[in-house]
Amino acid sequence: MSSSTRQRTPRTKPKADLQRVHDASPEAIIELRGVVKKFSNAAGEFTVLKGVDLEINRGEFVSIVGKSGSGKSTLLNMITGIDHPSDGRVIVNHNDIYTGVSESQRSKWRGKNLGIVFQFFQLLPMLTLLENVMLPMDYVDMYNFDLRPVRALELLEMVGLEKFANKLPVLVSTGQQQLAAIARAMACDPPLLIADEPTGNLDTRSADAVIRIFEQFVQQGKTIVMVTHDPSLTSRTDRNIILSDGELINETISRSLPQLRHRHMLEFTKLAERHTFQPHETIISHDDSVNHFFMIKEGQVEVVLQKKRSQETIVSQLGKNEFFGEIELLRGGTSIANVRAGTKPVEVLMIPRDDFKRVMDESPVTVEAIGKTVQKRLDEHRMADPRSLKR
Repeated sequence: MSSSTRQRTPRTKPKADLQRVHDASPEAIIELRGVVKKFSNAAGEFTVLKGVDLEINRGEFVSIVGKSGSGKSTLLNMITGIDHPSDGRVIVNHNDIYTGVSESQRSKWRGKNLGIVFQFFQLLPMLTLLENVMLPMDYVDMYNFDLRPVRALELLEMVGLEKFANKLPVLVSTGQQQLAAIARAMACDPPLLIADEPTGNLDTRSADAVIRIFEQFVQQGKTIVMVTHDPSLTSRTDRNIILSDGELINETISRSLPQLRHRHMLEFTKLAERHTFQPHETIISHDDSVNHFFMIKEGQVEVVLQKKRSQETIVSQLGKNEFFGEIELLRGGTSIANVRAGTKPVEVLMIPRDDFKRVMDESPVTVEAIGKTVQKRLDEHRMADPRSLKR
C-alpha cells in the first residue's frame, strides 16, 4: 500500500456514548417531543418554548422564522445541544442528546454530527482560512493528520475560496468569510447543518451564493435547518416553520393563509378541528349551509357541479395546503357546489364560521387574497355551468 493511499484512510474512532432511540421515526433526523425551555431572572421565571413538537426528515431544507423573542435561537440551541431543555426530549440522528449524556460526550458528538454556521462567522482571526477549516477535524481527531489540509482545501475549493486559503479572515470580504465558515461547518462531513441567520450580514449576491451552496448540500442528501428573516430565502426552502410566542404554528395554516399575522395563525392553530373524510365522502353538499372554513392537510378534494340527476362536472380539484368553504363564508348564502373527498382519504383542518369571520375582520390583506381565489373559482364554476350560479 502506498503512502498516499494510507493518508486517505480516515481513522475510525468510537462514537460518543449517546443513548440510541429505537422508537424514533426512521425518516426523521430531528425530533423534538414536548420540549419546554424556561429561564429565570430577577423579574421571575418565563417560558421561551412551550411544549414544542417538531419532526424534520432527512434531506429537507427547512427555514425557521418568527419575530424577535419568539424562541428561534433557543430552538436551535436545543437541536445543537448548546442548551438544555427544561422538559421534553431532543432526538437528533436517532440519538437522545440530553438523557444521561455529559457535556464532554455531547461536545464530541456535536463535532462529528453537526455543522453550525453563525451570523457573525466566528472564524478565529489569527488562523488562515485553511487552518480555520481544519480546526473541527483537529478537535474531534477525524481524518489522518496529513489528510486534514487536503480535505480543508477541497472544501475551500467547493465554496470558491481555494485562492484565499492562506489568507487571514480580515483580508477577505464578509461574504468570503461566511463561505469559509460554511466550509468549516462541513469539515467532518456531518449529516446535519444548522445555520443561524447565515445571510444576515451579507449583500444580496453573497447571500444568493450561500443559499446555492446549501441547495447543493441538500441535493447530496444533507439536511439543513436555517433561521432567517428574509422572505426571498424562505421561498427557496422545502418547509417554512413559524414560531410565535414559543409555540409552533401549524404548517397547513401558514401555507394556506400566508398573509395572516403570526398571532392569528397561532390562534387558528389552537382553534382548528381535525377531521378525516374517506374516499368520495361528501364534505359539503350543494345548497347546504357552510359552518366551517376548510384547509387541506393531506389528500385531495373534488368540487362538483350537479347538472342533472345522472350528470355531474368536476370543476376543480384542490390539494394539500389549499382551502374551500370561503365563498359561502365571505359572501353569504348556501353552498354553490358539492365538495367531496377524492380517491384517497383526505385530512382537513376546520375553523368554525364565527372564528373565521372574526379573524378575517382583523386581516383585510388576507380577505383580499382570498377574494382573488373566490373570483377565480366563481369563474371556473360559471364556465362549467352558467346556470349553476343563479339563485
